[in-house]
Amino acid sequence: MSNFDLTRRSFVALATAGLAAADAAKAFAKKVPIGLELYSVRKELQKDTMATVEGVAKMGYQVVEFFSPYFQWTPVYAKEVRKKMDDLGIRCSSTHNGPPSFTGDGVAKAIELNKILGSKYIVMASAGRVDGADGWKKVADTLNSGNEKMKAAGIHAGYHNHAAEWKPVGGKVPMEILAANTDKTIMLQFDVGTALEESKDPIAWINANPGRIRSLHLKEWSKAKGYKCLLGEGAGDWKKIFKAAEKKGGVEYYLIEQEGSEFSEMETAAKCLATYKKLRA
Repeated sequence: MSNFDLTRRSFVALATAGLAAADAAKAFAKKVPIGLELYSVRKELQKDTMATVEGVAKMGYQVVEFFSPYFQWTPVYAKEVRKKMDDLGIRCSSTHNGPPSFTGDGVAKAIELNKILGSKYIVMASAGRVDGADGWKKVADTLNSGNEKMKAAGIHAGYHNHAAEWKPVGGKVPMEILAANTDKTIMLQFDVGTALEESKDPIAWINANPGRIRSLHLKEWSKAKGYKCLLGEGAGDWKKIFKAAEKKGGVEYYLIEQEGSEFSEMETAAKCLATYKKLRA
């Protein structure tokens, strides 16, 4: 074998490795839309929904997530909200819902409103009081049943965790029960702050559920301030979390969520967005 052949093979190997590395870098650096869970600005939203959505859009948010009060809207009002979002160039990718959106007539109403809004996921924001592991399996059954009805409309169910879902019941962790007993098309919307509070490893959870962590609530937490600290001021290792979400989690969009802070709601949302952009730079 000539030196030329060795050199050529080395070059091809290096070039191939370089392309693979470049593809991996692109995967980690992909543009994931950044949104706001509107519970973060709930007082402003209650005063004036349209003005609040406009203010959030002008800050630079690309996505919004409406929460439970939206379920009382009429289809006519939902269309007005959709037009406002379209005019602003912002979209709604998911909504937060109570259990009624997953059973009986509530499913049809949730589907109708979410189709108008253009959202992809109807997320159960809380399961309410649940008794034991069997109770969590029933929650999984409710999610599966609702998801079957939603599929025909091109929408899927989702579940949003709180701190309770990380506390073992009967030796089993509720979030693990839900993940194991729900259809893989159901999104596991990951509230990072609650995992941090319960000393759970966010990256390990994402890696354990590939393709199902399609949105994350970028909620911060610290021992000193709890959920009142701003994004980037708590325990979250956000750059590693983003990398895991984009490499394994299948994230489609991020949502900043704040329980509150020393600043006004809109100022808090603006400050968190500015920090997010720095973390992503």
